Amino acid sequence: MTDPYWNHNVHHHPAVLAAVPDGCGTALDAGCGDGLLARKLAGRAASVTGVDRSPQMIELARAHAQAPGNVVYLEADYLADGSLAEGAYDFVCAVAVVHHAPLEEAVNRLARLTAPGGRLVIVGMAANRTVRDWLISACGLPASLLYTRRHGGKRGPVGMPMEDVHTSWTEIRQTAHRLLPGCVWRRTLLWRYVVVWDKPVPRDEPREGGS
Repeated sequence: MTDPYWNHNVHHHPAVLAAVPDGCGTALDAGCGDGLLARKLAGRAASVTGVDRSPQMIELARAHAQAPGNVVYLEADYLADGSLAEGAYDFVCAVAVVHHAPLEEAVNRLARLTAPGGRLVIVGMAANRTVRDWLISACGLPASLLYTRRHGGKRGPVGMPMEDVHTSWTEIRQTAHRLLPGCVWRRTLLWRYVVVWDKPVPRDEPREGGS
């Protein structure tokens, strides 16, 4: 599908889609906004749920003329809404979402929503705190200008909730590796990080009287 607009978050959609496991049954887009990524996920998963706590964003998502039939949108907070069953989603993604809440709370909740054997992908932002952070970020400026010009500007849906980022790159990386053991964490050129984590399948409890 052709993107109706481009920005740094949309730029990372291909990385999210590439991580969807083959034969994915259920997918969850936490903080789905206007549903752009959820509609893309519809081609990779049997069913997709997009959830956002912004009524305006959910209204935009539901009003989209080309909404696939296997996508549903819920106006809800993924952190607390009980209608989102934990361990029910083969694929969970959150793009530019976790910084809207305490980091550990957000990551733990996303991990719980992911089914055993499923995959979680987080794309987020971080705050520069060191000289090294600022130098790396500066390297992304030419690429950002080039992509912005190529796509006719950087845009997004009107009314998209915004939140400042306060957690540093180091804090986020350390937290991800601690809460999501075995995850792959990488920093991208356009001022984002990508975390990919496969949730382990619990070992069977030993049978009573067994060895």
